[in-house]
Amino acid sequence: MNQYVNKKFSNQYKATIGADFLTKEVQVDDRTVTMQIWDTAGQERFQSLGVAFYRGADCCVLVFDVTAPNTFKSLDSWRDEFLIQASPREPENFPFVLLGNKVDLEPRAISTKKAQQWCQTKNNIPYFETSAKEALNVEQAFKSIARNALSQQAQAVDLYNEFPDQIKLTNTAKSNNSGDSCAC
Repeated sequence: MNQYVNKKFSNQYKATIGADFLTKEVQVDDRTVTMQIWDTAGQERFQSLGVAFYRGADCCVLVFDVTAPNTFKSLDSWRDEFLIQASPREPENFPFVLLGNKVDLEPRAISTKKAQQWCQTKNNIPYFETSAKEALNVEQAFKSIARNALSQQAQAVDLYNEFPDQIKLTNTAKSNNSGDSCAC
């Protein structure tokens, strides 16, 4: 996230406590989009905070460390937890992107093929192998994320337009100016 927004990498990694976010304006096709990128803590003890951050999301980025098998094994639970907390209208079509980070490090524990197979079982979500340290594929991954988010928003607008008739509520109570009655 910091590499993408600020073009900086630090070896002194501080684990996210709760959540952190950054914003960045990007050009996607012919549109300028302001991305608000939230980094929610990956530790289970902060998982209950998810509902406050996940609602209204246009895309979800799942990140695992290609050198740490436990981070890959937890992808299913993080994805499921996101879908429960965010309650998207169409969970099976909600846009996800998977990032396999730290591809600059050895030994590698999770192969590209294994990650791609996982993505295929999850409605063919896009997969990018990244290195925040080397800035490898970071820009491309976030362009894909922005496109997926825009696609999600466009689908929501299309759904809204399918139901143009609206119910309008107005207060039609007449005041008798006596001051001793209510409009209920």
